[in-house]
Amino acid sequence: MELGKPLESQINRSDYKILIVDDVMSNVLLLKILLTNEHFQVCTANCGTACIEQAKSESPDLILLDVMMPDMSGFDTAIILKKDPQTADIPIIFLTALNNPSDLVHGFQVGASDFLTKPFNKEELIARVLQQISLVAAKRIIVRQNEELKATIGNRDKMYSVIAHDLRSPMASIRMVLNLLVASTSAEQLGPELFGLLDQANRESEEVHDLLDNLLKWTKSQTGRLNVVLQDLDLNDIIPGVVEIFEMIAMTKHITLNYQAPETPLVVHADNDMLKTIFRNFMSNAIKFSPENSSIEITMQQDGDFAKVGVRDHGVGIAPERLGSIFHKGETTYGTGGEEGSGLGLQLCADFARKNGGDVMVESILGEGSKFSVLIPLKKE
Repeated sequence: MELGKPLESQINRSDYKILIVDDVMSNVLLLKILLTNEHFQVCTANCGTACIEQAKSESPDLILLDVMMPDMSGFDTAIILKKDPQTADIPIIFLTALNNPSDLVHGFQVGASDFLTKPFNKEELIARVLQQISLVAAKRIIVRQNEELKATIGNRDKMYSVIAHDLRSPMASIRMVLNLLVASTSAEQLGPELFGLLDQANRESEEVHDLLDNLLKWTKSQTGRLNVVLQDLDLNDIIPGVVEIFEMIAMTKHITLNYQAPETPLVVHADNDMLKTIFRNFMSNAIKFSPENSSIEITMQQDGDFAKVGVRDHGVGIAPERLGSIFHKGETTYGTGGEEGSGLGLQLCADFARKNGGDVMVESILGEGSKFSVLIPLKKE
């Protein structure tokens, strides 16, 4: 399709077939001559029964259907055509001498796309036929582009999944080695410059590993390959373990993690892996956007029928205009140590929370810090 040109002028009329249905042979011949001269393919029928048979065997793109016929009316014929999935989408232009408004209304109710009143002139006939054929052509373009788009998205998601899956394992090994090196050495041993490079590599390995993990899970979620497995979980068996994992990462920025355990057990009904993913992303972001020598508070409490887990930092905060879109607008952000974020993690958190029957929320003051929270349904008694 060429941009800037009307669709009608781009249609190859010989690609489209029109079925003419009329019990008066002279009408059929006249219409056949007019449409053949316009380079359309033409097939004919002389009654409603023959119309239904021809519609199935010839698969026309448009039907010109007489209303008054001996075996069954055009209206009754249209009802049968529209009930059959094989012929339901074929547009129908009724040919009729009737001009009563109630007849026109009835025609549209049984599936008419348009009416052509007898006697008709050539210009009006061609104009109305071209209008319907243009709609058919446009629909075909949309269907084709939709299929192409689905294929493109499918290939993209497959590529993302392959990249994330194949890179995540070696990246995890690199991350573990760098974690051990940073933990077992110091700036005094290696020298400030070399230790600084090692520390930077360690932080970047954490970022890349988290991105690959989020990317793999996001792709599975988008393609319907990530199942939600709900079970009863005590948050005291989950949250402390995730906090412990981030202790070493927080130490590299001299950040203190303060975990406040609830006074009574909080048992939720949720997917274990999805819950950990949400909390890991919250923790990772809190460390990323916190300055050195600050603290992060992790809290858990009951909030109605939900458990509310919150992660509060005292970092850069979020501008008010970004708060409303932060969970669904992927954008590159940078932490206090220059760490780069894709925005994918928070989208994933919102998706996972809602798949579990909960939700996410954020409170923030620019320059003072942010608190990200997730609501998780409590176990029903």
